[in-house]
Amino acid sequence: MKAVLCKKLGPPEALVVEDVPSLTPQPGQVVVSVRAAGVNFPDTLIIQGKYQFKPEPPFSPGGEAAGIVKAVGEGVTNVKTGDRVIAAATWGGFAEEMVADADRLVPMPDGMDFVPASAFILTYGTSYHALKDRANLRPGETLLVLGASGGVGLAAVQLGRAMGAKVIAAASSDAKLEVAKRNGASEVINYGTEDLRSRIKQITGGKGVDVVYDPVGGPYSEPALRDMAWNGRFLVVGFAAGDIPKIPLNLALLKGCAIVGVFWGAFTRNEPERNRRNNQELLEMFMQGKVAPHIHATYPLDRAAEALNEVLYKRVSGKVVLVP
Repeated sequence: MKAVLCKKLGPPEALVVEDVPSLTPQPGQVVVSVRAAGVNFPDTLIIQGKYQFKPEPPFSPGGEAAGIVKAVGEGVTNVKTGDRVIAAATWGGFAEEMVADADRLVPMPDGMDFVPASAFILTYGTSYHALKDRANLRPGETLLVLGASGGVGLAAVQLGRAMGAKVIAAASSDAKLEVAKRNGASEVINYGTEDLRSRIKQITGGKGVDVVYDPVGGPYSEPALRDMAWNGRFLVVGFAAGDIPKIPLNLALLKGCAIVGVFWGAFTRNEPERNRRNNQELLEMFMQGKVAPHIHATYPLDRAAEALNEVLYKRVSGKVVLVP
Protein backbone atom coordinates (compact mmCIF):
# COMPACT_ATOMS: atom_id res chain seq x y z
CA MET A 1 0.00 0.00 0.00
CA LYS A 2 1.04 3.63 -0.48
CA ALA A 3 1.69 5.83 2.54
CA VAL A 4 2.87 9.37 3.25
CA LEU A 5 5.89 8.94 5.54
CA CYS A 6 7.62 11.28 7.93
CA LYS A 7 11.10 9.75 8.00
CA LYS A 8 12.68 12.75 9.70
CA LEU A 9 11.08 15.60 11.58
CA GLY A 10 10.72 18.75 9.57
CA PRO A 11 8.45 20.78 7.26
CA PRO A 12 5.89 19.20 4.91
CA GLU A 13 8.44 19.20 2.08
CA ALA A 14 10.42 16.54 3.98
CA LEU A 15 7.60 13.99 3.63
CA VAL A 16 7.85 11.14 1.12
CA VAL A 17 5.29 8.79 -0.43
CA GLU A 18 6.37 5.15 -0.56
CA ASP A 19 5.03 1.63 -0.90
CA VAL A 20 4.96 -0.13 2.48
CA PRO A 21 3.62 -3.53 3.61
CA SER A 22 -0.11 -3.84 4.31
CA LEU A 23 -1.09 -3.52 7.95
CA THR A 24 -2.16 -6.20 10.41
CA PRO A 25 -4.45 -5.40 13.36
CA GLN A 26 -3.42 -6.26 16.91
CA PRO A 27 -6.02 -7.34 19.51
CA GLY A 28 -8.62 -4.59 19.90
CA GLN A 29 -7.61 -2.94 16.64
CA VAL A 30 -8.93 -2.75 13.09
CA VAL A 31 -7.38 -2.00 9.72
CA VAL A 32 -9.34 0.54 7.70
CA SER A 33 -9.03 0.93 3.93
CA VAL A 34 -8.84 4.71 3.77
CA ARG A 35 -11.12 6.43 1.27
CA ALA A 36 -10.46 9.98 2.53
CA ALA A 37 -8.32 11.58 5.24
CA GLY A 38 -8.88 14.99 6.79
CA VAL A 39 -5.92 17.37 7.11
CA ASN A 40 -5.73 19.29 10.39
CA PHE A 41 -3.41 21.84 11.96
CA PRO A 42 -2.01 19.30 14.48
CA ASP A 43 -0.76 17.28 11.50
CA THR A 44 1.55 20.19 10.62
CA LEU A 45 2.92 20.17 14.16
CA ILE A 46 3.43 16.43 14.66
CA ILE A 47 5.72 16.13 11.62
CA GLN A 48 7.91 18.87 13.13
CA GLY A 49 7.99 17.34 16.62
CA LYS A 50 5.99 20.28 18.02
CA TYR A 51 2.84 18.43 19.08
CA GLN A 52 1.93 16.98 22.49
CA PHE A 53 2.47 13.46 21.07
CA LYS A 54 5.81 12.69 19.45
CA PRO A 55 5.92 9.39 17.52
CA GLU A 56 9.32 8.11 16.43
CA PRO A 57 9.92 8.34 12.67
CA PRO A 58 9.06 6.81 10.34
CA PHE A 59 5.32 7.33 10.71
CA SER A 60 2.39 8.53 8.63
CA PRO A 61 0.71 11.71 9.85
CA GLY A 62 -3.06 12.08 9.75
CA GLY A 63 -5.39 11.95 12.73
CA GLU A 64 -8.74 11.25 11.08
CA ALA A 65 -9.95 9.23 8.14
CA ALA A 66 -13.05 7.63 6.68
CA GLY A 67 -13.11 4.28 4.97
CA ILE A 68 -14.10 0.62 5.04
CA VAL A 69 -13.06 -1.94 7.64
CA LYS A 70 -10.59 -4.32 5.96
CA ALA A 71 -9.60 -6.53 8.91
CA VAL A 72 -10.43 -6.84 12.61
CA GLY A 73 -8.17 -7.94 15.42
CA GLU A 74 -8.87 -10.41 18.19
CA GLY A 75 -11.63 -9.39 20.55
CA VAL A 76 -13.24 -6.79 18.27
CA THR A 77 -17.01 -7.12 18.27
CA ASN A 78 -18.35 -3.61 17.59
CA VAL A 79 -17.47 -3.60 13.85
CA LYS A 80 -16.97 -6.16 11.09
CA THR A 81 -15.24 -6.35 7.75
CA GLY A 82 -17.01 -4.17 5.19
CA ASP A 83 -18.41 -1.62 7.65
CA ARG A 84 -18.13 2.06 6.71
CA VAL A 85 -16.45 3.95 9.55
CA ILE A 86 -14.81 7.18 10.63
CA ALA A 87 -11.49 6.47 12.33
CA ALA A 88 -9.77 8.75 14.82
CA ALA A 89 -6.14 8.33 15.83
CA THR A 90 -3.19 10.57 16.60
CA TRP A 91 -1.39 9.62 13.38
CA GLY A 92 -1.49 7.06 10.58
CA GLY A 93 -4.28 8.37 8.34
CA PHE A 94 -2.31 9.62 5.33
CA ALA A 95 -2.09 6.19 3.73
CA GLU A 96 -4.18 3.68 1.83
CA GLU A 97 -4.59 1.74 5.10
CA MET A 98 -4.80 2.88 8.71
CA VAL A 99 -4.75 1.02 12.01
CA ALA A 100 -7.16 2.32 14.65
CA ASP A 101 -8.41 1.16 18.02
CA ALA A 102 -11.86 -0.37 17.58
CA ASP A 103 -13.32 1.70 20.40
CA ARG A 104 -12.36 4.91 18.57
CA LEU A 105 -14.36 4.11 15.43
CA VAL A 106 -17.56 5.95 14.61
CA PRO A 107 -20.11 4.26 12.29
CA MET A 108 -20.83 6.32 9.18
CA PRO A 109 -24.49 7.08 8.43
CA ASP A 110 -25.74 5.69 5.12
CA GLY A 111 -26.27 9.16 3.68
CA MET A 112 -22.76 10.43 4.43
CA ASP A 113 -19.97 10.41 1.83
CA PHE A 114 -16.35 9.63 2.67
CA VAL A 115 -14.91 13.11 2.04
CA PRO A 116 -17.15 15.03 4.48
CA ALA A 117 -16.94 12.11 6.93
CA SER A 118 -13.15 12.40 7.01
CA ALA A 119 -13.42 16.12 7.79
CA PHE A 120 -16.02 15.83 10.53
CA ILE A 121 -15.20 14.15 13.83
CA LEU A 122 -12.06 16.01 14.92
CA THR A 123 -13.19 19.55 14.15
CA TYR A 124 -16.85 19.19 15.06
CA GLY A 125 -16.02 16.97 18.03
CA THR A 126 -13.62 19.61 19.36
CA SER A 127 -16.01 22.50 18.82
CA TYR A 128 -19.08 20.70 20.17
CA HIS A 129 -17.20 19.58 23.29
CA ALA A 130 -16.03 23.17 23.75
CA LEU A 131 -19.41 24.84 23.30
CA LYS A 132 -21.61 22.20 24.92
CA ASP A 133 -19.51 20.66 27.69
CA ARG A 134 -17.03 23.39 28.57
CA ALA A 135 -18.95 26.61 27.88
CA ASN A 136 -22.53 25.41 28.37
CA LEU A 137 -23.52 27.72 25.52
CA ARG A 138 -27.17 28.72 25.79
CA PRO A 139 -29.66 29.99 23.19
CA GLY A 140 -29.59 33.76 22.91
CA GLU A 141 -26.00 34.13 24.14
CA THR A 142 -23.31 35.84 22.07
CA LEU A 143 -20.42 33.71 20.80
CA LEU A 144 -17.21 35.21 19.40
CA VAL A 145 -15.20 32.80 17.23
CA LEU A 146 -11.59 33.74 16.53
CA GLY A 147 -9.99 32.15 13.47
CA ALA A 148 -13.53 31.65 12.25
CA SER A 149 -12.69 30.34 8.77
CA GLY A 150 -10.39 27.51 9.85
CA GLY A 151 -11.51 23.92 10.40
CA VAL A 152 -12.48 24.10 14.07
CA GLY A 153 -13.46 27.77 13.80
CA LEU A 154 -15.95 27.22 11.00
CA ALA A 155 -17.34 24.20 12.85
CA ALA A 156 -17.83 26.43 15.91
CA VAL A 157 -19.66 29.01 13.77
CA GLN A 158 -22.07 26.37 12.43
CA LEU A 159 -22.59 24.76 15.83
CA GLY A 160 -23.08 28.08 17.59
CA ARG A 161 -25.83 28.93 15.11
CA ALA A 162 -27.40 25.48 15.50
CA MET A 163 -27.34 25.87 19.30
CA GLY A 164 -29.21 29.18 19.11
CA ALA A 165 -26.38 31.63 19.79
CA LYS A 166 -25.66 34.91 18.03
CA VAL A 167 -22.32 34.22 16.32
CA ILE A 168 -19.65 36.86 15.71
CA ALA A 169 -16.94 35.58 13.36
CA ALA A 170 -13.45 37.10 13.47
CA ALA A 171 -10.79 36.35 10.85
CA SER A 172 -7.94 38.01 8.98
CA SER A 173 -9.53 38.72 5.60
CA ASP A 174 -12.83 39.68 4.04
CA ALA A 175 -12.78 36.54 1.87
CA LYS A 176 -12.53 34.31 4.94
CA LEU A 177 -15.30 36.25 6.67
CA GLU A 178 -17.56 35.82 3.65
CA VAL A 179 -17.24 32.05 4.12
CA ALA A 180 -18.07 32.45 7.81
CA LYS A 181 -21.18 34.48 6.96
CA ARG A 182 -22.35 31.78 4.56
CA ASN A 183 -21.95 29.28 7.38
CA GLY A 184 -24.02 31.08 10.00
CA ALA A 185 -22.21 34.13 11.37
CA SER A 186 -24.53 37.07 11.93
CA GLU A 187 -21.70 39.60 12.47
CA VAL A 188 -18.06 39.65 11.32
CA ILE A 189 -14.82 41.34 12.39
CA ASN A 190 -11.75 41.61 10.19
CA TYR A 191 -9.00 41.80 12.79
CA GLY A 192 -6.48 42.45 10.03
CA THR A 193 -8.04 45.86 9.32
CA GLU A 194 -10.37 46.57 12.26
CA ASP A 195 -9.82 47.04 15.97
CA LEU A 196 -11.15 43.90 17.63
CA ARG A 197 -12.21 45.53 20.91
CA SER A 198 -13.95 48.49 19.28
CA ARG A 199 -15.96 46.21 17.00
CA ILE A 200 -16.96 43.91 19.88
CA LYS A 201 -18.21 46.93 21.84
CA GLN A 202 -20.08 48.20 18.79
CA ILE A 203 -21.74 44.88 18.02
CA THR A 204 -22.71 44.06 21.62
CA GLY A 205 -23.67 47.58 22.67
CA GLY A 206 -20.88 47.57 25.24
CA LYS A 207 -22.12 44.40 27.00
CA GLY A 208 -19.35 42.14 25.71
CA VAL A 209 -19.55 38.55 24.51
CA ASP A 210 -20.72 35.61 26.60
CA VAL A 211 -18.36 33.02 25.11
CA VAL A 212 -15.05 33.36 23.27
CA TYR A 213 -13.87 30.39 21.18
CA ASP A 214 -10.12 30.84 20.68
CA PRO A 215 -8.11 28.38 18.56
CA VAL A 216 -5.67 31.13 17.57
CA GLY A 217 -3.89 32.57 20.63
CA GLY A 218 -1.22 35.12 19.85
CA PRO A 219 -2.22 38.81 19.91
CA TYR A 220 -5.99 38.30 19.83
CA SER A 221 -6.65 36.43 23.07
CA GLU A 222 -6.19 39.21 25.60
CA PRO A 223 -8.24 41.84 23.70
CA ALA A 224 -11.10 39.34 23.35
CA LEU A 225 -10.92 38.48 27.05
CA ARG A 226 -11.05 42.17 27.97
CA ASP A 227 -14.41 42.48 26.20
CA MET A 228 -16.23 39.57 27.80
CA ALA A 229 -19.61 39.89 29.47
CA TRP A 230 -20.07 39.19 33.17
CA ASN A 231 -20.02 35.41 33.80
CA GLY A 232 -18.43 34.91 30.38
CA ARG A 233 -16.45 31.83 29.39
CA PHE A 234 -13.17 32.04 27.47
CA LEU A 235 -12.39 28.76 25.68
CA VAL A 236 -8.69 27.98 25.20
CA VAL A 237 -8.74 25.71 22.14
CA GLY A 238 -5.31 26.12 20.52
CA PHE A 239 -2.51 28.40 19.40
CA ALA A 240 -2.54 28.50 15.61
CA ALA A 241 -0.84 31.92 15.69
CA GLY A 242 2.20 30.21 17.19
CA ASP A 243 2.49 32.24 20.39
CA ILE A 244 0.94 31.16 23.69
CA PRO A 245 -0.41 34.37 25.26
CA LYS A 246 0.34 35.26 28.87
CA ILE A 247 -2.97 36.51 30.28
CA PRO A 248 -3.10 38.83 33.32
CA LEU A 249 -5.25 36.81 35.72
CA ASN A 250 -6.77 39.94 37.23
CA LEU A 251 -8.91 40.13 34.07
CA ALA A 252 -10.74 36.94 35.08
CA LEU A 253 -11.37 38.48 38.49
CA LEU A 254 -12.62 41.81 37.13
CA LYS A 255 -14.85 40.20 34.52
CA GLY A 256 -16.17 37.45 36.79
CA CYS A 257 -15.39 35.15 33.89
CA ALA A 258 -13.92 31.67 33.51
CA ILE A 259 -10.89 30.71 31.42
CA VAL A 260 -11.61 27.13 30.34
CA GLY A 261 -9.25 24.66 28.69
CA VAL A 262 -10.49 22.52 25.78
CA PHE A 263 -8.52 19.33 25.01
CA TRP A 264 -10.82 17.12 22.95
CA GLY A 265 -8.32 14.28 22.64
CA ALA A 266 -8.03 13.90 26.41
CA PHE A 267 -11.81 14.20 26.71
CA THR A 268 -12.34 11.27 24.34
CA ARG A 269 -10.02 9.09 26.44
CA ASN A 270 -11.28 10.16 29.86
CA GLU A 271 -15.01 10.35 29.10
CA PRO A 272 -15.61 7.90 26.23
CA GLU A 273 -19.35 7.46 26.83
CA ARG A 274 -19.95 11.20 26.85
CA ASN A 275 -17.89 11.52 23.69
CA ARG A 276 -19.96 8.80 21.99
CA ARG A 277 -23.16 10.68 22.84
CA ASN A 278 -21.66 13.87 21.42
CA ASN A 279 -20.70 12.07 18.18
CA GLN A 280 -24.20 10.67 17.83
CA GLU A 281 -25.73 14.12 18.33
CA LEU A 282 -23.31 15.62 15.79
CA LEU A 283 -24.13 13.01 13.16
CA GLU A 284 -27.84 13.64 13.73
CA MET A 285 -27.22 17.36 13.14
CA PHE A 286 -25.35 16.51 9.93
CA MET A 287 -28.16 14.30 8.65
CA GLN A 288 -30.67 17.07 9.47
CA GLY A 289 -28.63 19.57 7.44
CA LYS A 290 -27.77 21.76 10.43
CA VAL A 291 -24.00 21.34 10.05
CA ALA A 292 -21.73 20.21 7.20
CA PRO A 293 -17.97 20.48 6.65
CA HIS A 294 -16.90 23.17 4.21
CA ILE A 295 -14.42 21.39 1.92
CA HIS A 296 -11.84 23.83 0.59
CA ALA A 297 -10.08 21.30 -1.67
CA THR A 298 -9.13 17.64 -2.08
CA TYR A 299 -5.65 16.32 -2.90
CA PRO A 300 -4.12 12.93 -3.80
CA LEU A 301 -1.60 11.38 -1.40
CA ASP A 302 1.38 12.50 -3.48
CA ARG A 303 0.35 16.13 -2.89
CA ALA A 304 0.15 15.76 0.90
CA ALA A 305 2.93 18.31 1.45
CA GLU A 306 1.00 20.89 -0.58
CA ALA A 307 -2.17 20.21 1.41
CA LEU A 308 -0.32 20.54 4.73
CA ASN A 309 1.27 23.82 3.66
CA GLU A 310 -2.14 25.22 2.76
CA VAL A 311 -3.22 24.52 6.35
CA LEU A 312 0.08 25.60 7.92
CA TYR A 313 0.04 28.99 6.21
CA LYS A 314 -3.68 29.55 6.84
CA ARG A 315 -4.75 29.61 3.21
CA VAL A 316 -7.71 27.31 3.90
CA SER A 317 -11.35 28.06 4.65
CA GLY A 318 -12.82 24.98 6.29
CA LYS A 319 -11.00 21.71 5.56
CA VAL A 320 -8.75 20.09 3.00
CA VAL A 321 -8.89 16.33 2.46
CA LEU A 322 -6.51 13.73 1.03
CA VAL A 323 -8.10 11.12 -1.21
CA PRO A 324 -5.89 8.03 -1.76
